[in-house]
Amino acid sequence: MKTIDLRSDTVTTPTKDMYQEMQLAPIGDDVYGDDPTVNKLEALAAETLSKEKALFVPTGTMGNLIAVMAHTRPGEEIILERYSHIFLYEAAGASRLAGVQPMAISGRDGVMDPEEVEESIRAENIHFPSTGLICVENTHNMAGGMVQPMENLQQLRSIANRHQLPMHLDGARVFNAAASLNCDVKEIAAYFDSIMFCLSKGLSSPIGSMLVGDEEFIGRARKLRKMLGGGMRQAGIMASCGILSIEQMTSQLRVDHEHARVLSEGLTKLSGFSVDLDKVHTNIVNVSIRDKNISSEDLVNKMKAKGILANPRGKDYIRLVTHKDVTLEDINSAIRIMETL
Repeated sequence: MKTIDLRSDTVTTPTKDMYQEMQLAPIGDDVYGDDPTVNKLEALAAETLSKEKALFVPTGTMGNLIAVMAHTRPGEEIILERYSHIFLYEAAGASRLAGVQPMAISGRDGVMDPEEVEESIRAENIHFPSTGLICVENTHNMAGGMVQPMENLQQLRSIANRHQLPMHLDGARVFNAAASLNCDVKEIAAYFDSIMFCLSKGLSSPIGSMLVGDEEFIGRARKLRKMLGGGMRQAGIMASCGILSIEQMTSQLRVDHEHARVLSEGLTKLSGFSVDLDKVHTNIVNVSIRDKNISSEDLVNKMKAKGILANPRGKDYIRLVTHKDVTLEDINSAIRIMETL
């Protein structure tokens, strides 16, 4: 029985070209700055997002933490959405390691109200922490991969400029956002002082994320990466995959989005499942099972027994994520199997 893995796009395996590049990549010592393949990847990432410099980091979580640390001072406050990845899923690193306090705003489908963001910026007062950073997530994981509207980003940028605050983008899936909006990723990146994006999700690299920004920011970030234990040696082996992720795999994301739409529409026709189709923007599908009279964990276990891997999302929802290792045939098989549950 074939297993159809819809848990996440982090389960993607490297392409054949990536395996070949890993064998052949020129390597050096990245801590010394002389790994040519890492240097090539960093230059490519910076150019792709129209920023001055980039830094190769082991994980997106480390990339976000480094960004928070590079933009802020301990004792400051950062503004972010209540269900953002930095707030929910990064083990309170911003608080414990960066020493900043989160000001979490409840957004609508992951989108923060610009007026509420501006109201949350601290006035100068001896009792208050200073606001040091505004963070945005795009696409928004907990909102089911929904894309932040460009108008909202523009409004947040105007607020940040008015208050002389930097903005960081947790863009783990920013290329998905660009594919959904049918725009160049540079257009999204233009609103932010720094951006983190993952190579190891839908872009299929086995490891790694990129942090981009201006030269001064990346200079600080490089030292913080070393402090956090993220300095790597012959990292060109992995960086070679990242180059192919950017050059070859971003086009795959549109296919993943089409498969998510097929999956969503198929599940809405089944008894006990429902999907808000207006909220399926990219490759993540949040499926309501409120009418199934079964917990999400029990349903996920039943799916696993029939060859489908998924993740529970609260007691009433499951999350399904499409990616390059899930074919259209797999999607149709998953729908047929779920009809039997």
